[in-house]
Order: sequence, then C-alpha cells, then structure tokens
Amino acid sequence: MKRNLLSVAALLFGTLFLFMGNGLQGILLPVRGNLEGYATTTLGLLGTSWAGGFVIGCLVAPKIVRRVGHVRAFSGFISIIAIIALVSGIIIHPVWWVVLRAVTGFSTAGTSMIIESWLNERASNESRGAIFSLYIGITLLGVVGGQMMIPLEDVRTPVLFMICGIFYCIAMLPTTLSTAALPQPLKAVRLDLPALYRNSPVSCLGILLVGIANGAYGTLGAVFGAGAGLSDTSIAVMMSATIFAGAVMQLPAGRLSDRIDRRYVLAAMSGIAALAGLLIFLLHPTSPAFLIGLVVLYGAVANTLYPIAVAHANDFAASEDFVKVSGGLLLLYGIGTVIGPTISGPVMSAITPHALFLVTAIAHVMITVYAIIRSRIRAAIPASDRDAYTTIPTGTSPMLTPQSMSLADRGTSKPPETGKSPESDDPAVKFG
Repeated sequence: MKRNLLSVAALLFGTLFLFMGNGLQGILLPVRGNLEGYATTTLGLLGTSWAGGFVIGCLVAPKIVRRVGHVRAFSGFISIIAIIALVSGIIIHPVWWVVLRAVTGFSTAGTSMIIESWLNERASNESRGAIFSLYIGITLLGVVGGQMMIPLEDVRTPVLFMICGIFYCIAMLPTTLSTAALPQPLKAVRLDLPALYRNSPVSCLGILLVGIANGAYGTLGAVFGAGAGLSDTSIAVMMSATIFAGAVMQLPAGRLSDRIDRRYVLAAMSGIAALAGLLIFLLHPTSPAFLIGLVVLYGAVANTLYPIAVAHANDFAASEDFVKVSGGLLLLYGIGTVIGPTISGPVMSAITPHALFLVTAIAHVMITVYAIIRSRIRAAIPASDRDAYTTIPTGTSPMLTPQSMSLADRGTSKPPETGKSPESDDPAVKFG
C-alpha cells in the first residue's frame, strides 16, 4: 500500500495544482465578467461552453492520447489551458472568453483522463480504494484552495489570471519529468443510452437534472453572490463551503441509501435542496450569514445526489458493465451541465439573481416527484443484491471521466442473481 501511494505522490502533487488552477479560473471569470458588466446570459455561456468542451473531450481525447502518448498529450493539453488562462487576463472580451472556455473544458477532460488512467495503472487491488479516495480529496482541496485565492488580489487586474497560469505550469512538471513507466492506452467506453435508461430510468433522468442544477450553480453561483451583495471574500467562502458540505454529507447519505430504497433518499435529498433553493428565491435574504447558511445547506444535499444515482444504476447492472454504466451517466451529467447555465442565465437576467435557485429548485422537485413515482411502479431491490455505495463527489461541475470509474473499483459489485430484476416488471437489462 505504502509503495503504491509513494509511486503516485508526484502525480497527485501535480493534480493538486491542476485543480487549484481550475478552481481559481472557474470563479475568477464570472466574478470579473460581472464587474465588466457582462450580461448574466453571457456569463452562463461560460459554463455551457466549458461543459460542452468537457463532454467532447471525454469522447475525443482518448484518440489523441493513443496517437501521441500520455506525456506529450498531457503536456499539450495543460499548455493549452495555461495559455488560455493568461490570454483571458489580457483579452477581456465575452465572446473570446466563451470560445476559449470550451477549449479549456476539452483540454481539462484530456488531462483528467490521463491522470486517472495513470493512477489506475499504479493501483493494486489493495490500494485502489485508498488511491481513489485520496485523488477525490485532492481534487476537492485543489478546487477550494483555488477559489480561496480570490480575496488575495484585485480581480480587476491580470494578476490572478497569471497565478492560474503558474498553477498549471507547476501541475505539468511532475508528469513531464517522471521516469516511471507509461500507463496502458486509454480504454474506449461504448455507450448505450437507451439500454441505460431501461436499466434505471430514475438514475438517467436524475443525473440529467442533477447536471442541470449543478451546472447552473457551479457557473453562476459567484454571479448570484455578487448580485446578492456579497463581497469577493464571502463569495469565495460560499462557493468553497458548498463543496466541503457536500463532501461531508457523502458518507451519511450513502450509508442511508445502502439501508433503504435509494430512490427515497434521492427524493428526500432533492426535496431538501428544492426547499433551500425556494427559500433563497422567495426570501431574498439580506444577512450574509443567513444567505450563505442556506446555500451551504443546499450544497450539502445537492452534491450527494450524483453518487447515489450512480449506485442505484449499478444495482441493476452486471459488475463488468460498471464503467459502461458510469460512462453513460457521466455523459448525461455533462449534457445537463450544458443545459443548466444556458437556462439560468436568461432567467436570472429576466427576474433577479436569486432566480438561479428557482431553476435548481425546479430540477430538484422533478427528481423528487419522479423518484417517488418510480418507487410505486418498481419494487426496491434487496439490500443483499445492491452495489456498495462509493463516494463520487462532483462538486459543481463534472470533474471525473470514464477512466476514474475503473479507478473507483466498483466492478466487484454483486449484480442481481435472478433473471429478472426484483425491482422491475421488465426483463433485466444487461449491457453489451
């Protein structure tokens, strides 16, 4: 175990700085754009273009890696991200930012897939869980650390953009200078969304709606904070606290979903998220402490939905299809994060910045209603046949790729033993 962890220490060190750059740039662009007077619709397109680029990157990046190799591809992708961060601080123009943000999303998918495949190659069966947990922890720490850089410098200057570039360059060094053996080529994942829906309708629709809500908040949360009168420091605290709260809630929510029907947990957590969102929208809290408290409550429950929905889908899939199922759900999540900011921007412009949480509340109400309806149609799967819950926090945007699903090592989950799903009136679905 210790030897395996030491072998990936340098790579994880680089990963920390990669996500520090991602976290800083992700909050810096909407905050600076808001100060420049850009329309909320335009700022929403920053998230839409990033998510669109990320989804395309998950599909295309493996071909680039197989063609030029891991190290060259990683260096190329991260160089592009660093250049874009620096250019964004020089060219202050909304159209350029939207276009460049798509390229950043594409390149981020490439770098993440390479890191995850490298970690997967180094992990043994004994250390895989520890390495995956450590990787998730480092990504969250990096995003939060990057966001907390905002109060350290005036966002009107190019300094913070330059710091992003420095973080990215540091992230490149450990992998570029490593003498370790290269991992195997990235695995291609064949997706079958119709079969995925037949496998678990609740997970498919739920993941799409979670992507809409998380994409909206992840992109426009900082814009909402500015519109609500929060300072830069308070905005950074709010955005970071929601990630921490979501991480803390992962284990209790997951344990609960292992004991009772996961759809009830999805319905309950979505209902609480919807209630918190509606309170923010209707009350327009003026107290920063009360407002941030409601947003943190929202983040605590909203960020538990994705991994519970993934676990629910895997309850009905064969163990060898885990990566395929999770890859399809990631695609749906990515599509949702494209839709979320696209819808929320115009809604916030037409109503108030607080209407961001009206959009998220509608998405979460739909999850609650659909989960309850499906629980009346299909019986719950026995606890002994369920896939074991694994923490897969998504924060506010897709940061995992299909490669990370192999690293999570949930392929040993126990599938239903009968030829017919105990939860369904339809024949059990097997991918392939």
